[in-house]
Amino acid sequence: MLNVSDIFKSFEQKQALAGVSFEVHAGEILAVLGPSGCGKSTLLSIIAGLEEADHGEVAWDGVSLSGIPPYRRGFGLMFQDFALFPHLNVFDNVAFGLRMQHLPIEEIPAQVREALELAGLPGFELRDVNTLSGGEQQRVALARALAPRPRLLMLDEPLGALDRNLRERLVLDLRDILRRSRQTAIYVTHDQEEAFTLADRLVVMNAGKIEQIGTPEQIYGRPASLFAARFLGFTNLIPGRALSIQPAAAVVETAIGRLYVPLSENSLQPGQAVTVLLRPDGVQPGNDNSGQLQGTLTEAVFRGNITRATVLIQGVSLVFDFHSHWVLPAIGQAIHLSFDPAQALQLFNEISP
Repeated sequence: MLNVSDIFKSFEQKQALAGVSFEVHAGEILAVLGPSGCGKSTLLSIIAGLEEADHGEVAWDGVSLSGIPPYRRGFGLMFQDFALFPHLNVFDNVAFGLRMQHLPIEEIPAQVREALELAGLPGFELRDVNTLSGGEQQRVALARALAPRPRLLMLDEPLGALDRNLRERLVLDLRDILRRSRQTAIYVTHDQEEAFTLADRLVVMNAGKIEQIGTPEQIYGRPASLFAARFLGFTNLIPGRALSIQPAAAVVETAIGRLYVPLSENSLQPGQAVTVLLRPDGVQPGNDNSGQLQGTLTEAVFRGNITRATVLIQGVSLVFDFHSHWVLPAIGQAIHLSFDPAQALQLFNEISP
């Protein structure tokens, strides 16, 4: 449906986007994920027609949108601040876009009711928006964006102004609403949990470029770069040096010992500096005979179905998520760790600072 091809954009001397390309398929929810300042909102503005790219093209169904103003693109936008009209009630807020489309007046009430029911606000037509909770205002803003039945809905950090608990509840509702309506959508966020919960696919951005595109499972299971791994919250990133290279694995010398790391592709040279990811969910407590690593348990925090444990190995502090039913030694005692290298280790041809 949407094709974004080789987009570049600079403001004065600062490059905001550098060769961004991706596609959005019909009915797909695509999340654009990255830190503040990586170019997410600039990208959204270019797709919407609010900004013009320095180079590249945005097309819909193979037809270029170059020169087409925002109001003729058939796209909907929803922002973090909701931007509701305080002097209008819920009905008139939701109907605003329909009136701007010059929809026949007799068709507007049914389309407003449909959007409100979809957003979980049936019967709210006459409510004063100033009396609504933050979550209800967010739903009104969503209903207003959905009411014109946009061919693409773009959401720019729509839950960012809400508290954490409310965001966690509403992101599930938002996913359900978008999927029930089969709405093609781009969701911009810096929150990986929101992106994982909501999206069919993710575009991970950094400094105006795309680091990785894939499903949540693909990106979490195998981050494509050191930046992606760090941004996803992985902290067990251990500097090392490749000692020997085999067709499908490398022996890497690290501060916690020699690790046998499987390779998906072989572009290493002996002696090359690398970084090894030891996944927190890929390791389990072992016994004296089965443990591949040994350290000292320095902290264990119960978190429901997991216990987050900190282990000191050769002076390196690492964090692991163990199933809570596993019995751990006392704090300060030795702990043996075992793992499947194919599941627990990943190598990056980059040096962790």
